[in-house]
Amino acid sequence: MHYNLNNNPVIVVGGAGYIGAHVCKTIAKHGGRPIVFDNFSAGHKHAIKWGPHVEVDLRDRKATQKAFETHSDVKTVIHLASSIEVGIGEKYPSEFYDNNVSGALNLLMAMKYTGADRLIFSSTCATYGETQNMPLLETEVQNPFSVYGKTKLAIEHMIQSYHKAYGMKYVTFRYFNASGADASGEIGEEHDPETHLIPNALKAAAGLGPKMKLFGADYDTPDGTCIRDYIHVTDIALAHIDAIRTLDEGATTHAEVNIGTGEGYSVLEILTMIQKVTGLPVPYDISPRREGDLTQLYADATNAKKVLGFSPQHSDLENIIKTAWNFHRKQWE
Repeated sequence: MHYNLNNNPVIVVGGAGYIGAHVCKTIAKHGGRPIVFDNFSAGHKHAIKWGPHVEVDLRDRKATQKAFETHSDVKTVIHLASSIEVGIGEKYPSEFYDNNVSGALNLLMAMKYTGADRLIFSSTCATYGETQNMPLLETEVQNPFSVYGKTKLAIEHMIQSYHKAYGMKYVTFRYFNASGADASGEIGEEHDPETHLIPNALKAAAGLGPKMKLFGADYDTPDGTCIRDYIHVTDIALAHIDAIRTLDEGATTHAEVNIGTGEGYSVLEILTMIQKVTGLPVPYDISPRREGDLTQLYADATNAKKVLGFSPQHSDLENIIKTAWNFHRKQWE
C-alpha cells in the first residue's frame, strides 16, 4: 500500500547513514519531507538528497534542543543514530553509553520540550542476547550479551517510560541484519571502517580488499559459522512508512516489533551466494570468535505483519547480494 505522507515533515536522526539515507529516499517517494539531523561521524553529506539537514550531535543537549526548536512543527521523529560496532563497544563501553544512551535521552527531552510526540526507534535483535529459542519472538526475555545490545535496551526502557509518563507514541524496531542497497545503485552501505560481512566479502571477491576473516567456524550450527537474518535495507525503509501510517491512523500507540525475514543464513551460505551472483569466489581465513557475537539470530516476523501490515518484499538473498554488488561496483569504478 502506497501511503501518502501529504508533505508532512519527518526528522530523521542519522539520516546521512546507510539505513537513514534509504529511509529519507522512501519518505520522499511517499510524499513526505525528510529533515536530516546528523553529526556526520559516520554518515555522509553526499547521501543527503531529499531534504534539508542540520548538523547536530545528540550528546550536546543545548544544540539538540535548539535543532528541535528550529523545526518545532515536526511531530514524527525517526531515530537511527548510534554507535553500532559490537567489538568497539566491548573495548570502549563509556563511549557507547555516552553516544547511544545519553544522546537518546537528550533527544527524548528535546522532543518533549517541542511537542514532537511520535518516535520510531531503531533498536536491535542484539537486545535478546544468547538464546536457543528460534525464531525470536518479541516476548523473548531480553538479556543482551554485548555492550551494544545493552545500550539499545536501555534506550528501549527510556522510551517505554516516556510513553507511560508523557504519552509519547512510539514504534521500536528490533532490526536483524540490514543488507543490500537501493535498486538504482544511488545509495548503499558506506561505513568507514567497514566491518559488515557482505560489503567486505564483495570487496574480497573483487580483489580490492584483504581476505575475509571468518570470526569463528566452531559454532553449534550446521557449517560451524554464525547464522543471521538478513533483511534488505529497502524493506527496512518501507517498514518506517508502515509505522508512520500505523501511528497516524491510531492503530497503535506503542509497539516493539522485529524487523526481519524469519529466515537465517550462515556466513558460508552468504559467501556461496556471492560467488553465484558475481562469479567470483570469496577468499577467506578463519579467525577466533569475536567477543559479543551470538551463535544464531533470526526473527519471528509475524508481529510486524500483524501490528504494522509490514512484510518484506525485497529480501530474497540473491536480490540482497545483487543490489549490494551493483552499488559497490559503481563505487569502485
